[in-house]
Amino acid sequence: MGGGFVKSWVAAVGLCLAAAASAWAQGAAPAKPDLKSDLKPEMMANCPGLVATRSPLFLPAAYRVAALNADQVRISFAGHSTFLIESPQLVRIATDYNDYVKPAVLPDIATMNHAHSTHYTDHPDPGIKYVLRGWADHEKPARIDMTYKDVRVRNVPTNIRTWGGETERHGNSIFVFEIANLCIAHLGHLHHTLTQQQLDEIGRIDVVMVPVDGNMTLDLAGMIDVLHALKAPLMIPMHYFNAYSLDRFLQRVRNEWEVETAVVPSVVISKTSLPTKPKVLVLPGL
Repeated sequence: MGGGFVKSWVAAVGLCLAAAASAWAQGAAPAKPDLKSDLKPEMMANCPGLVATRSPLFLPAAYRVAALNADQVRISFAGHSTFLIESPQLVRIATDYNDYVKPAVLPDIATMNHAHSTHYTDHPDPGIKYVLRGWADHEKPARIDMTYKDVRVRNVPTNIRTWGGETERHGNSIFVFEIANLCIAHLGHLHHTLTQQQLDEIGRIDVVMVPVDGNMTLDLAGMIDVLHALKAPLMIPMHYFNAYSLDRFLQRVRNEWEVETAVVPSVVISKTSLPTKPKVLVLPGL
């Protein structure tokens, strides 16, 4: 990230460093579960299998701002549905790129959905190398599968509801980013549970960004069903409008999964640092 972006975290990170280090030192990695037993072959083929053998689980990005190792990805939450994802070769991706919520740096790749204007823009910055729209005209599905340096981006189309309550076929895309032996999925403005065909297209997922408002997107019960179907070891909430809507989701899932709230809006992950049990990680917005 840029120097100005990092400086804004210095005070907070300094205060939290000792406590965070103590917490990590006390945590022992639980036994590795058998996550492969109930997955279809198609879901195991598309993305690499899970390897989770050591702790700490997460490394705050403020500790590694200059560079990433070849097996690491940095994820920063800009707010709403926009994340900045950075690869080891410093390819930068902005999800649901729009005119209102933007990352601190210009991305190389921008993905967009068009349920409403906080998920896309008609005027993306001309400096962005690849602008990927997750919908197509005349109810045709967008089909995206591109590679840039050490990043592969592909999509799985889903339907959305219009403001009038009708169904717009293929109006949303779940974008999947394959980076550093990780598969990261952004569900976009998901309005329905996933078919087995869609799950097979998505494949094995390590990290998923999930909308949790429970109203404008899929209701909470349905979204939790989607998370169970995806079986991602790391889930990052997004698309919530206030603390109440976030807490409502967290209270629903605490009995099933561990919940952690980060002190900074970024996290550095690798295949070997993924949690051995499914975990929800809340990143504060930038």
